[in-house]
Amino acid sequence: MRRRRYGAALLLLATTATGCATGPSLENQGEITAAPGDSRDLTIGSAGFTESDVLAQMYALLLDRAGYRTSLLSVTNRELYEPALESGQIDVVPEYAATFADWLNAKKNGADAPPVGSPDLDATMQALRRLAVPRGLTVLDPGRAVDQNAFAVSATYAKQHNLKTLSDLGKSGLPVRLAAGDECVQRPYCEPGLKKTYGINITAVDPKGVGTTPAKQAVQSGQDQMVLTTTTDATLDAFGLVLLEDDKRLQNADYIVPVVNRARAGSEGVTKALGKLNTVLTTEDLASLNQQVDSWRRLPQDVARAYLESKRLI
Repeated sequence: MRRRRYGAALLLLATTATGCATGPSLENQGEITAAPGDSRDLTIGSAGFTESDVLAQMYALLLDRAGYRTSLLSVTNRELYEPALESGQIDVVPEYAATFADWLNAKKNGADAPPVGSPDLDATMQALRRLAVPRGLTVLDPGRAVDQNAFAVSATYAKQHNLKTLSDLGKSGLPVRLAAGDECVQRPYCEPGLKKTYGINITAVDPKGVGTTPAKQAVQSGQDQMVLTTTTDATLDAFGLVLLEDDKRLQNADYIVPVVNRARAGSEGVTKALGKLNTVLTTEDLASLNQQVDSWRRLPQDVARAYLESKRLI
């Protein structure tokens, strides 16, 4: 029987806040020579949003099948769950390659450090692993699924102006009012990048948030021409929207990667169990799983189990 534990969050917050249960400081961490650990009781962390919950449930089911006993712990704040991963309070967590690389880089070198995540997956993974190893973390191989920022327009607008890529939109010279978060005006992947990389004529940023219903409705109605969302957004069809291809690779390589505490979950058994997901899970699959939870109101554990069963992984 699988165990599922959601109640230890308060203890986790207390210990990580005081530093009582964290591992050795980076200054005291030498070259790692010990063999990777293989604890049979593993805690799978989730960041508390739908996609992370579904991924964590799939990780747990795969590890259960491989003979591990798993518990789930949801901690919505990376400032808390990442130190817990280092200390071994959490053993495995689904992460995003470029985002996590930049997080660890800022933690080591300061918030103003130049980003190390990039559209190049290989370079991003090299930087991520270089930063993770001194913290006792192992980053497993990425799969096929990627959750990147993406830009959508109405299907009617795309057809009218023959738009398939962001380059097409830039070449068109059309004035574009962009529905996005208010930080879009400064983020290099958003307004500045769209202008510099694609030559898109952004006339204004409508601060309706990233992929929110009001933002999509604004594009659907024609109030705005484009919306910032993500590649795993499965609700675009419902609003009559289509993604424009990021053909010049403006967005970073935010592929899904499992990150494990090496001393507890760095074994070949864990790597092999979680690696089974890499060959099947696609970006489109992940979008569909998100939709089943968010739109169809199915439980993440039920969605995760049904998917793995359909792929004959459990």
